[in-house]
Amino acid sequence: MPATQDTRVRIGVDLGGTKIEFVALEHDGRELHRHRIATPRFDYEGTVRAVAESVQRIEKELRRTATVGVGIPGTVSTKTRLVKNANSTWLNGKPFDKDLGHALAREVRCANDANCLAVSEATDGAGAGKHVVFAVILGTGCGGGIALDGRVDDGRNGVAGEWGHNTLPWMRPEEFPGPAFGSLREPAHARSGAGHQPA
Repeated sequence: MPATQDTRVRIGVDLGGTKIEFVALEHDGRELHRHRIATPRFDYEGTVRAVAESVQRIEKELRRTATVGVGIPGTVSTKTRLVKNANSTWLNGKPFDKDLGHALAREVRCANDANCLAVSEATDGAGAGKHVVFAVILGTGCGGGIALDGRVDDGRNGVAGEWGHNTLPWMRPEEFPGPAFGSLREPAHARSGAGHQPA
């Protein structure tokens, strides 16, 4: 499907612990398509395949090619280029952007979902024009992102806004057992099962 930079649409993907949502946007921001599917939990290859197939479906429906950006519940390490700190644990240690890019035969950009939210709100949302925007995601997991003057501030390790890893002194091990014990993130994990593979 030949395309020039001017004819391509933009597909944004919100990869969550329980659902994956897709939106296709025209260059002027008009929404052309939106749909949601269940996340193939604990299935890395299935997750890559589900995203790739949905992108291809959108392109076929619109009869246009697209650039693709994915908000992930973690971050891509600048050192290893592998996903880290994802509450969707099957993504951790994997080159998700590279694998998805290979499946789609193009570059795919991945960024932390809360950072994407912070920049979006700072650009044309509730935080438009503000110097500092702090955005919070409460879903299958929880996380946060910071935008300074409309640009992501992800810090040296890519997790500057991640308040979900702050310790909470009132928890006891029997209340929220698991790898994130003692952090704000664990209640969301324990209730959703996101951080723990079923036995």
